[in-house]
Amino acid sequence: MNLAEIFSTLMGKELAIRFTAYDGSSAGPEDAEFGLDLLTPRGTTYLVTAPGDLGLARAYVSGDLALVGGHPGDPYGALQALAGDLKFTKPSPLVLASVAKSLGLEHFKLIPPPPQEALPRWRRFAEGLRHSRERDAEAIGYHYDVSNEFYEMVLGPAMTYTCAVYPDRDATLEEAQENKYRLVFEKLALKPGDRLLDIGCGWGGMVRYAARRGVHTLGVTLSAEQAAWAQQSIVDQGLGEFAEVRHSDYRDVAESGFDAVSSIGLTEHIGVANYPSYFGFMRDKLRPGGLLLNHCITRPDNSSRNKAGPFIDRYVFPDGELTGVGTIISKAQDIGGLEVLHEENFREHYAMTLRDWNANLVENWDAAVAEVGEATARQWGLYMAGCRIGFERSLVELHHVLAVKTESDKRPNTPLRPWWTP
Repeated sequence: MNLAEIFSTLMGKELAIRFTAYDGSSAGPEDAEFGLDLLTPRGTTYLVTAPGDLGLARAYVSGDLALVGGHPGDPYGALQALAGDLKFTKPSPLVLASVAKSLGLEHFKLIPPPPQEALPRWRRFAEGLRHSRERDAEAIGYHYDVSNEFYEMVLGPAMTYTCAVYPDRDATLEEAQENKYRLVFEKLALKPGDRLLDIGCGWGGMVRYAARRGVHTLGVTLSAEQAAWAQQSIVDQGLGEFAEVRHSDYRDVAESGFDAVSSIGLTEHIGVANYPSYFGFMRDKLRPGGLLLNHCITRPDNSSRNKAGPFIDRYVFPDGELTGVGTIISKAQDIGGLEVLHEENFREHYAMTLRDWNANLVENWDAAVAEVGEATARQWGLYMAGCRIGFERSLVELHHVLAVKTESDKRPNTPLRPWWTP
């Protein structure tokens, strides 16, 4: 069997995409808008030795596999089409033996993955136990210390790497990110003179937003590049009186008595087993009656596995874990001293945010490739487009959970109904 015949055999149905391969074979409709082009024998080895999304990612990132149709900075259309076709059947042992014989034993021998790939979980023990301070720092550095210049190209002027909140479907990314910070600020009922702790602050977008409104804000991040960029931005904007960003583990913050705590996009890195201590930390940093807002990616249920899939774990968020919003709320409630007031799902907003990040990458493609290399740029295009599909199909969600630190002898000093503008 040639490669196209093998591909068709494993798909087990009529293809809607076009498959072409380096051996000259092809399958699927010739006029298909999207397709898969297997360019090298190394690509075949990646696909065979790591079936599923990890093998596809290895072959694609290394340039051994091309997604035909669209742009490498935004392969959304091709991924959507492939998602409809890539449903492997379970061939009989006889068919599998024939496939293996046609491919040759050399393709079943493991080869080194692309250098962009993180170590598998079982080899990360040299960096410490999962979610130890050392290993968390290593995982954050892998993802966020790529290049501030690259992130500026992708994220735009807001330099915000979390879900935006679109006031309407025609809003720009910048308008939506500003609206997200406005919404968090209002949910936390902040006012001039208050104190805010922003943990996992990234490049300091929330820190600067609050500081410009007279709120004394401390942000912490485990990424050295983020902290340096954020602190320089604070200086450049003359916000030093109100804002500070530290390169620090959030658990090392000594100050307390804050009026509010925000956690925007950190929970994904915490580990579900650590939620009690995580929410306990935020509760203990608040004054009585203070508010906390937790913004994070979630699963659509509370029973799925917490660990990320192979591609996300090895190419995007090493050691990342997701769970449902019900688990998050339960963990916050169960520690005592917190009352959950409100939760909200922004799933569609994250799909739109990823769409706009992909568009930025396409617009700045040549500069991005010059900055980080084509393989890394392709990795990011693939990741963002794939995640967009995940949010559109409700495979993942994004939730805000708002809670108040309660006092034993009186009710929280909060209005009866939500007090912010939707």
